[in-house]
Amino acid sequence: AIPIPNPNRKIRHSDRRQETFVTNCRDFFKYYILITKYLILNTQYHTLKMINKYYLIYKPFGMLSQFSADGDKPTLAQLFNFPNYVYPVGRLDSDSEGLLILTNDKELNYKLLNPKFEHRRTYLAQVEGLITTESISMLCNGVSITVDGKIYYTMPAKASMLLNNPTLPERNPPIRYRKNIPTSWIELVLSEGKNRQVRKMTAAVGFPTLRLVRTSIEGIELGTMQPSDVIDIKHDKIYELLFGK
Repeated sequence: AIPIPNPNRKIRHSDRRQETFVTNCRDFFKYYILITKYLILNTQYHTLKMINKYYLIYKPFGMLSQFSADGDKPTLAQLFNFPNYVYPVGRLDSDSEGLLILTNDKELNYKLLNPKFEHRRTYLAQVEGLITTESISMLCNGVSITVDGKIYYTMPAKASMLLNNPTLPERNPPIRYRKNIPTSWIELVLSEGKNRQVRKMTAAVGFPTLRLVRTSIEGIELGTMQPSDVIDIKHDKIYELLFGK
């Protein structure tokens, strides 16, 4: 016969300890399962972050080179649903346009931003007035500009005057048109990237920049890209274009 527990039986101390032990074991396994799930998800997240992603974008005029909002200007977040761990390598001012690289690759970021690793950046600049050969020569040899409140002499660059206007998408809004003041276009190739350097250089030789477009970084070119375009590029390809490997 199956014994029927006596409801009036006093619970012995050993019984209480056994019940407490069972309860503690259950709680332990609940926490163990939760912690294990957390560790798995955390590992998956960091493993995902270790997979380097690369994007090329054509930053349009008026957009900030960042994801966080600042006033009413549009940001990179409005271009594409980027992973939350990528960031721009360098920057373009909001009033500049053109090529920008986004990645989470720290090695690539280091090589492109460290001044000891010189790399070519090509810009097209529309300047106020008809630029002279003397001014082009000055840009090639280096000019004096201000960086962080101090006088800085720019490194030798490649500068050339364009005989015809380049084929570029229309800027929105267009530059301010002044009937009695002509404009001209130059191409400038730098191996350094100080804050607003191109604008400061053209102003230093007497020809303020009206429109500025970065067209290439080493072997990466805008090509047929249009403002706001985003290209997902593979590791091997971007390293080949940037570093030849």
